[in-house]
Amino acid sequence: MKLWLMAFRPKTLTAAVVPIIGATALALFEGYEVRFWIPALALFISLLIQIGTNLVNDAVDFEKGADTAERIGPLRVTQAGLISARRVYQMAFATFGVALLAGIPLVGIGGWPIVLIGLASLLAGYAYTGGPFPLAYRGLGDLFVVLFFGIVATAGLFYLLTGAWGLSAFVLGAQIGFHCAVLIAINNLRDVNGDRRVGKRTLPVRFGMSFARYEIALLLLTPFILNFYWLWRDAVWAFALGFLILPLAFVLIHRVFTTPPSPAYNKYLGQSALVHLVFGVLTSVGLVLCR
Repeated sequence: MKLWLMAFRPKTLTAAVVPIIGATALALFEGYEVRFWIPALALFISLLIQIGTNLVNDAVDFEKGADTAERIGPLRVTQAGLISARRVYQMAFATFGVALLAGIPLVGIGGWPIVLIGLASLLAGYAYTGGPFPLAYRGLGDLFVVLFFGIVATAGLFYLLTGAWGLSAFVLGAQIGFHCAVLIAINNLRDVNGDRRVGKRTLPVRFGMSFARYEIALLLLTPFILNFYWLWRDAVWAFALGFLILPLAFVLIHRVFTTPPSPAYNKYLGQSALVHLVFGVLTSVGLVLCR
């Protein structure tokens, strides 16, 4: 169980949690009555998709030579020989299968849009590193995260809770997605040298480390700029509370710009996850306070 928990990468699971919190808070802000079993089930499904994506990534990166004994990131169970690639794949597809079955009640509420969102999310979770067109190996991993762990997850749950689409859901989803993508961007900058050797064409490999650093800064700061949207919506608390985590974002930017790729980036990953979580939670609390 300890090995499987390691393979699930629990420190990354904020990516699955924050969109659920945000969409629920937004529905309350907009005046809807929330049936809380819906976000609870959506959270369960989101966690399963995140875990399945992590497992596929673990096995594929090992098989393609991206994860070796020279890896400077956290330990990966397949690369370390702790669990075979075959068993990791089996667990990944099992989590995707359970997520698919668990989504059936949500389809009964949201109809075909939820079918399309669910299938696209499962396919993208596998295609992140697996399949004939692995997104992460072509520099599309960052975009995948912004779309599926930000906009799609947030707007999709908002639609389930309210039966409506809205600009606010897309703005909040973009804010969450940008901060979530910081984790991928820092991970890719840390691993740029190893990725280059095996042909994994992430954005730092394609465009260089300077580009990657400015990308990280843009991803970190854009959600704070978008926070002015909530001021326009008269959600003053949602506007103000998110800025409490801004100093850590600036510290993180400074460290990324002044530190070469090294094991120190593992600490920066944790700090970026903290920015993602705290910003999302504080903004959500602000929305609830302003309803």
